Amino acid sequence: MNKNLTIILMIFIIPLIGYFCLSQRSASNVTVATTTRPQLIKFTSNMCSECRRVEPVVNAVVKKHQDTVQYIAIPVQVNNKYNNEMMSKYNVTLVPTIIILDKDKHVVKRIEGYVDAKTLDGYLRKVCND
Repeated sequence: MNKNLTIILMIFIIPLIGYFCLSQRSASNVTVATTTRPQLIKFTSNMCSECRRVEPVVNAVVKKHQDTVQYIAIPVQVNNKYNNEMMSKYNVTLVPTIIILDKDKHVVKRIEGYVDAKTLDGYLRKVCND
């Protein structure tokens, strides 16, 4: 009986320990932004195919605006206080979600799903010129 109980406990405990260790190792180092520049906040998941599709688009457009826009990527699968607060604050229920804030931290655009480079670049140009 003790042998069976030990085996059953190991079947449940080992995966839980593995999950905990992996989730702690990939924890986000994002801190609350104190900038006066416009911000692009991207909520993403490494398990999301649409997120992987939009990643190079966002990186290319943000690179063009790196002097005028602050870029923050938030991995939703990482469960920490900051990520949870940001997801709640911006009511994020699916990924990818991109939030564009003006310099006063007001939401000027919300994009859920894929966005092409030309459209995203236009949104950032608009917020940077205001």
